Amino acid sequence: MPVTIKSAREIELMRAAGKILGKVHQDLGKALKPGMTTLEIDRMCEDMIRSCGCIPSFKNYQGFPASVCVSINEEVVHGIPSPKRVLKEGDIVSLDIGVIYKGYHSDAARTHGIGDIPKNARLLIRRTRESFFAGMKNATAGRYLHQISAAVYDYARGHGYGVVRDLVGHGIGKHLHEEPEVPNFRKLTRGIRLLHGMTLAVEPMINEGTWKVGWRKNGWTVVTCDRRLSAHYENTILITNGRPEILTITEDEVARGIWKPGGNA
Repeated sequence: MPVTIKSAREIELMRAAGKILGKVHQDLGKALKPGMTTLEIDRMCEDMIRSCGCIPSFKNYQGFPASVCVSINEEVVHGIPSPKRVLKEGDIVSLDIGVIYKGYHSDAARTHGIGDIPKNARLLIRRTRESFFAGMKNATAGRYLHQISAAVYDYARGHGYGVVRDLVGHGIGKHLHEEPEVPNFRKLTRGIRLLHGMTLAVEPMINEGTWKVGWRKNGWTVVTCDRRLSAHYENTILITNGRPEILTITEDEVARGIWKPGGNA
């Protein structure tokens, strides 16, 4: 599948999909608390998505059984919701969610602390988010894809973290996963030239220790090989001739000054 340039109409639909997903993330993140099961989180998430007139992107995608990936502590991505998995004080939880709005996808992930979490966990969550925004400085038409990758990697490695290499970001639009792949690590090549109208899901997956990962027996859930913590931060973005437009940013993140649409990062 070639890399697609979105039309003005497609961009408007993806903006709408992104805004809805940002609201789902914001509301679901606020609802997390000790004692919740990951299955409760999934049901709440699906209700939120469908109440907005959208379809969960992940449900039944290649056989995935849920609407949200709920990954706890050493789980990197693709945690399967279960009535047996219960959130505990001190956990960190990554929520990876996608929605389909009028045929177009948005995809985003956030990692949250449950109650009072250790300093090292807070710092990992923050640095993972910051590595994404380091990449955004190169997400401009005329630059090259792997300049985003290098900036994410350099920021995370500069703080001593492992950057997952077995999983990458991706293009997005009519399909959840489109070309191109978007690595979070340095490549020898510069990658494709970025053009106005490209839409990408950029998603640093950053580990407290080694970058190496393995898979649980369920075939989905990815875990750190050293069982240390992992965090995930993802947004769907639109490449423009200036700063990128982050389609899935939340209102809370804008209010906190994490990203200023139309201004400086």
